[in-house]
Amino acid sequence: PSHTQPQRTMEWQPNQEGLAQIVGLLRECRSTVPGVQLRIQQQLQTFNTIRDYNNYLVYIFARLKGEQEFVRTVAGLQLKNNIKDYYTSMAPEVRTFIKSDVLGVIGDSATTVRRTVSSIVTTIVNHEGLEGWPGLIQHLVELLHNPDQNVVDGSINTISILCEDHALNMDSEGAGRPVAILVPQLIALFRSPNPAHRKIAIASVNQFVYEMPQGMLVHMDAYLRGVFFLSNDTNTEVRRKVCQAFVALMESRADFLVPHMRNVIQYMLHTTQSKDPNVALDACEFWPIVSEYGPAKDNITEVLTSLIPVLLNGMVYGEDDVLAMEAEEEQEAQRQDAEKDIRPRFHQSRTAGGDGHTNNDDDDDDEDDDDDEDDDDEDDDDSNEWNLRKCSAASLDVLASHFQDQILPVLLPLIKERIEPTNSWVARESGILALGAIAEGCNLGIKQYLPQIVPFLLSILNDKTAKSFLRGITCWTLSRFSRWVLAQPLDVYFRPMLEALCASILDDNKKVQETACSAFATLEEVAQTDILPYLTPVLQTLVTAFSKYQAKNLLILYDSIMTLSDAVGNELSRPEFVAILMPPLIAKWNALDDQDRSLLPLLETLTSISVAMGQGFAPFAPPVYARCMKLIETTLLAQHMHAQNPAGVDAPDKDFMVCGLDLISGICEGLGPGAEPLVLASTLPVLLNECMKDAALDVRQSAFALVGDLVKSVAIQHLALYLKEYVVVLVANLNPDHISVCNNSSWALGEIAIRIPDDMRQFVPQITELLIRVMNRLNLNRNLLENTAITLGRLGLIAPEIVAPHIESFIQNWCLALRQIRDNVEKDSAFRGMIRMIQLNPNVVVKYLVYICDAIASWYYPKDDLREMFQQVLHMYKSGMGEVWNQYYATFPAQLRTVLQVGKLLHNDHNELMD
Repeated sequence: PSHTQPQRTMEWQPNQEGLAQIVGLLRECRSTVPGVQLRIQQQLQTFNTIRDYNNYLVYIFARLKGEQEFVRTVAGLQLKNNIKDYYTSMAPEVRTFIKSDVLGVIGDSATTVRRTVSSIVTTIVNHEGLEGWPGLIQHLVELLHNPDQNVVDGSINTISILCEDHALNMDSEGAGRPVAILVPQLIALFRSPNPAHRKIAIASVNQFVYEMPQGMLVHMDAYLRGVFFLSNDTNTEVRRKVCQAFVALMESRADFLVPHMRNVIQYMLHTTQSKDPNVALDACEFWPIVSEYGPAKDNITEVLTSLIPVLLNGMVYGEDDVLAMEAEEEQEAQRQDAEKDIRPRFHQSRTAGGDGHTNNDDDDDDEDDDDDEDDDDEDDDDSNEWNLRKCSAASLDVLASHFQDQILPVLLPLIKERIEPTNSWVARESGILALGAIAEGCNLGIKQYLPQIVPFLLSILNDKTAKSFLRGITCWTLSRFSRWVLAQPLDVYFRPMLEALCASILDDNKKVQETACSAFATLEEVAQTDILPYLTPVLQTLVTAFSKYQAKNLLILYDSIMTLSDAVGNELSRPEFVAILMPPLIAKWNALDDQDRSLLPLLETLTSISVAMGQGFAPFAPPVYARCMKLIETTLLAQHMHAQNPAGVDAPDKDFMVCGLDLISGICEGLGPGAEPLVLASTLPVLLNECMKDAALDVRQSAFALVGDLVKSVAIQHLALYLKEYVVVLVANLNPDHISVCNNSSWALGEIAIRIPDDMRQFVPQITELLIRVMNRLNLNRNLLENTAITLGRLGLIAPEIVAPHIESFIQNWCLALRQIRDNVEKDSAFRGMIRMIQLNPNVVVKYLVYICDAIASWYYPKDDLREMFQQVLHMYKSGMGEVWNQYYATFPAQLRTVLQVGKLLHNDHNELMD
């Protein structure tokens, strides 16, 4: 064996009786007798208390080559699972024995054994890193040259998984930078006669493209030559990896492709037309990326006339897709929604404060805002699978965004041809999808055609004989033109569109119901109060749908009602609207059990309604509040019982508690002081204290939002017993790693600060230090940035002498954050605090004066006394600068000078301040 492979520990030998017992159990694993599998697993699990049990598994897997392949493989998988769960507690000699023996069967004649070796090796590396297994990569590379193809196969598969899971670690100094050894050997395998090895080799090297370690960078020329060599490979899986290589390069190091851009684009254009849908999809992924790459613009322009038809063809449903969809639609019509049909729905806790830029980023997940989910979904089918149709539509969308009206001369004639009534419905559907895809990117050039396009789309939507899939995509495309529709006289397009969507919401076809509801939500979000003249028939439609929809579409209907509530606000509290909307919601509320998850979206909907209706929600508030309290109490009790007996009592579903907290928060926000009697008659302040300390982020997030709403709606003396402890918990959660928790904590602290300034002074130094750290964090979430700035300003209002010495460390980011938000009470208090801090420490912020003036200029209608404070600050700096003022002020952007003058903060001659 190579010197890089651990030496076998030959001293250990199994006890033959114990060996026979384990082998016998593993043979029984084939049994289909009920209960046998569970008994075997339980017995094998008990063996983990035996120090050398895993040696037995290794022995069976690697040395009993005369044993059944099934038994050896099960032994190996059992070993892998034990490594995964118990490796850190295994004795050192056991670990060594595993390493020495498993590599000995990496070239076993049985494929399942070879794959299990790969799994065991990568599981060990997951624990130890490559540093913990010196020479492993070198040994695997040496095996690539073995004449036994089984050895090569086992080695390259192991390398593939290691590259996928540990690409970054491959360049670490502690691991010996094995990437430098590995990459050239894998590139050499691009010319292997075995297509499976060619595929694995290029896929493995592709893993290093994004990070581009030095060991990869020095071999880029050879890599590119290899990729170009494989571009015409006869194996479709290899060509897929070639496409993925070009996509990876475009995303991370497009500069390497610039000299070859014309040829690469031609290749990807050709490959996007592949008859293999997987190859075509991988090639299609290239177009959204290259379309955004400036240096490739001319090359893309050259192929637009060829590319656009290819993307349009990719947007057409295939025959197999149509058959499957029609069969599924027929089945859907004949059955009730099953639980498995409903996509998982996760409640998004309330995000408080700011300027209405609600960001419900889940704290431990990526921070992509999903507000545009409907816009980004270029398809109306149920499939979550990313496919050529969706990718083609997304590519056309991005192409339209960057080339805009330049694509219309090519595209529009093709769309016009496709949507002809004599064409098949799938052709027409793809044309309508294309119209929706370009709606935003080509919005200027397509305007002139919309007086014909919108009525055409409405005619399809109103044609009940048209295919449901055709009507479904028409709903989506119409919604993409909502802004243009609302810019016209309302009776011309908006009213007919609203009527058509309302009729489609009540369609008998579930798919049309779904897409119409989603399109309506988009339209009402754009329309805002323009929808008021039509609100009665709209509400009647939604209420009718409420009794008609099954579980799946009911979720989308709830979303539409929430969007409508946000759009029309307090207008929803008119008695005639309340009389239409509330009875069916309350009837549903009364019909659902406390543990029925169908209650959750209803709780969310009532939260939006309670905020929108304000005092109009008062008649419904007492029973709703009481049930929310019950949900919170029940969840906390179940949590205590689970903590005392984890094995015997299941953990509770905390979504009910979160939704309950949010709905109470909505009631407090909507009713204001009117919520006080409900709070005082309950144990909410006590329960809230417990919720604030919960381990779950979403529970804390909602609890902190409720704290802020409570102090705004309940007389502060009624909360005096709890506020100090609330503050301690809130301060402990000023951690920007958990965006929404930190955001709500910061906002709540600001609300408390302006209500009990004397009691808060003791906390101001600590809070200030933490908020400055948050404020100066790079790429900070916008909502969090705004709330942090507001709270810092409010701390400056109650304790300016404590915060002012630190003003230089945050003033620039503070000004940039608050210039973005509209005039409101929170902004008012924050600026008053900032002015007080500036007056105490004026000299250190002179160099930031242009930012301060820019932030002041963001006000449209400051209160008179606040305007006077702004004038005093500017007068202070003007007087202090003397003759230098004019020269300094002239460096301000012209627009800023204009705004300051129009806002009556400066005279036009720059020399005097307004009285």
